[in-house]
Amino acid sequence: MHQQSNINKKHYGFTLLELLVVVAIIAMLAGYVGPKYFAQLTKSEIGVAKAQIDGFEKALDQYRLDTGRFPSSEQGLQALILQPAEEPRWAGPYLKKGIPLDPWGHPYQYTFPGTNGKEYDLLSFGKDGLPGGTNENADISN
Repeated sequence: MHQQSNINKKHYGFTLLELLVVVAIIAMLAGYVGPKYFAQLTKSEIGVAKAQIDGFEKALDQYRLDTGRFPSSEQGLQALILQPAEEPRWAGPYLKKGIPLDPWGHPYQYTFPGTNGKEYDLLSFGKDGLPGGTNENADISN
């Protein structure tokens, strides 16, 4: 009778070999999908930075229409939120939610007058937060 009860017992669970095969398959999938995911993430961060710069440009244009000039470098983008003391025709705020940081957590750079014939320079230094760079570290400007 004792032998018969051992025959009817069912064994549940996985062997070590089966677990290793599953882990290897998951690792291969992660190795394939991971780089594609992070490449898309970088593209979206760059897209967000370009969209934010576009929003700043519109706000700066509205500021100029109201005051007759762009904010100085010293006033910076803060002039889009808070009225400068020397701007009686200021009709802002020109941004609804304040001045965001770039997608990598760095402040945007604003300079008036701009270089290379531009009215002003407005840029993000990219992921590394330093001037220049390539790929996700490249500067994004107006």
